[in-house]
This record gives sequence, structure tokens and C-alpha cells, in this order.
Amino acid sequence: PGRFRYTRQTTFGRRHMNLWTETSLHLWIKCFFRQFFHSVAKVDYLTLRHGFIAIHNSNSTFDFQKYIKRSLEDDFKVVVGISPHLWFLVVTFLLFDVHGWNVYLWLSFVPLVIMLALGTKLEVIVTRMALSVKNQSSVIKGSPLVQPNDELFWFANPRSLLHFLHLTLFLNAFEVAFFIWIWCEFGMKSCYHENIEIILTRVIVAVIVQLLCSYITLPLYALITQMGSQYKSSILNEQTANIMKKWHEGAKRNVKKHEQEEQSHFPSSSHHVVDSRNPTTNSIPSSSPTPRPSSPAVSPAKSNGKDVIEEVSHVAKSNGKDIIEEA
Repeated sequence: PGRFRYTRQTTFGRRHMNLWTETSLHLWIKCFFRQFFHSVAKVDYLTLRHGFIAIHNSNSTFDFQKYIKRSLEDDFKVVVGISPHLWFLVVTFLLFDVHGWNVYLWLSFVPLVIMLALGTKLEVIVTRMALSVKNQSSVIKGSPLVQPNDELFWFANPRSLLHFLHLTLFLNAFEVAFFIWIWCEFGMKSCYHENIEIILTRVIVAVIVQLLCSYITLPLYALITQMGSQYKSSILNEQTANIMKKWHEGAKRNVKKHEQEEQSHFPSSSHHVVDSRNPTTNSIPSSSPTPRPSSPAVSPAKSNGKDVIEEVSHVAKSNGKDIIEEA
């Protein structure tokens, strides 16, 4: 930790800082082929873990691997779902399944292209993080400190990668399910399977996509999507998350209670106007209501509710250890 080194001399620097990263074209070519040899390198994992813990002020005993696992489990809830847009896409493919067009042959290559582009993009993100460390300082002390940044992701949104992954897995699952259903319903020698070469190509491509996703793209996605500007809610364990939800519900009830008290203190009934020229004169009823008191008169009631909400937001952004102590 106390050793000074050139950034290029670190293991992380030697892996990502070379002649292939000087131009964008060379960078994308290098990252395209790298995804087939190293899904998640050990040095990448340790460096990104170090950057995540340092930026989000977590303690050194933070279980980063367990956090990734919980985050991936939450993302699987989205991946296994089927939205109306995806069903509409299936109906479209069925309508365009015209004899001689071989729609399902071309469809089988769409998940492969998306998967390769997604894996390349994930590798590019890691390399650009390494280059940003190089631009910050040529000499560093200890491990390189990468900076999480949403701008490195498509649409400046790390969650956008999840939608591409969802689409890829859905199309691949539909391709395999449709092939199995036709085989079981009409047999292998039906009109759907006139060309054996096309059938073998579809099956082989589907298996390749599944292997790429399982052993290359998915581990990369699980690690690199944590390097956005904000961490996910899965950083809290289930018990702490439930405590925070109850705390938030209580804060909302307190705010609503304060608003009701304000309305009871200032009813919308008729008001009285005092003659300014003769203060001793009795008040005269007025048909038009007088203006409500200024904000400073009612600010204490509102500020109490706002303070509760701000406190909950502040605690939600803090690390897991602080949240448990506050709870």
C-alpha cells in the first residue's frame, strides 16, 4: 500500500495501457478479442473492488462478492420477465415467417451480434477506466484508484446494459423453444425443417450464445455495472432494507400528520379585517378571505417533516455500517 510506482508498471496498467489503446479503433478491436480469453481477470476484479469501496466509503471488510451476487439476483427478476413489447416482437416474427425468407435463420444471429457487442463494450469500459487513472497521474501510491462514471456506459446509464442482455436471452430462448416445439409437434421432417443445414446452424448459434452469456458476458456484466456513479439498493441486506422501508413509511406518515395539523390551525372560514386607521375599532367581518400567513409562520411544521425525509435520504446514501448503527 505504501509503494510508489508508475501507473504503467502496475499489473492493472500493464494489462490495459499499451499501443492497442492509443486509438478508439484499436481499442475496440483489442477488447473484442479479449472477451474470448479472459472474462474477468483477477487484477480487474481487485482493482474495481478497491475503487468501489473507496468511492462509496465502505469499510475494508465490505463483502463485495456477496453484494454482486445480491445485485445479480435482483437483475434476474428483470431478465426472466416478459414484457408486452417482447410479446409484440414474437408476434411480428411469426407474421413474417414467409416460406423462403428463412426469418428464423437471420433471427438466430441477432442474439449473437448483441452478445458480442455487449461483451466488447464491457471490456472497453474497464480499459477506459484504466486510461483515466493514467491521465490523472503518472505516479501512484498503492493500488490504482478507478473512478466510477456513468458516462462510460451507453446512454450514460449502467442499467441500459441489462435491457440488451434481457433482449438477447429472450430471443435466444424463443429460438430454442420454437425449434423444440416444432420438432415435438410436427416431427423433424416437417415443412419447417426442409433444410437440415439451416436447422443445424440455428441450433449451433443458440448454444454458442448461451455459452458466451454464461461464462463471459454475464460475469463481466455483474462486475462492471457496479462501476456507475450510484450503487444499487442490494448493497443493503434484507433486514436493513426492511428497516429502511419502515422508517420511510413512518416519515411519510409524520409529514401527512403535520399537513393535517396545519390545515386545522388555519381553517378556510371567514376572517376578520381590522381597520388600520382606528386600531381600537372592533373587527369587521369580511367576505373575502385574508391571505394565509407567510411561510415563516408555518415553516416549523413543514421543516420537521422535511428533516425526516432528508435524514432518511442521507442515511440511504451512506454505507451499510452506518445504516445499521442508525437503525
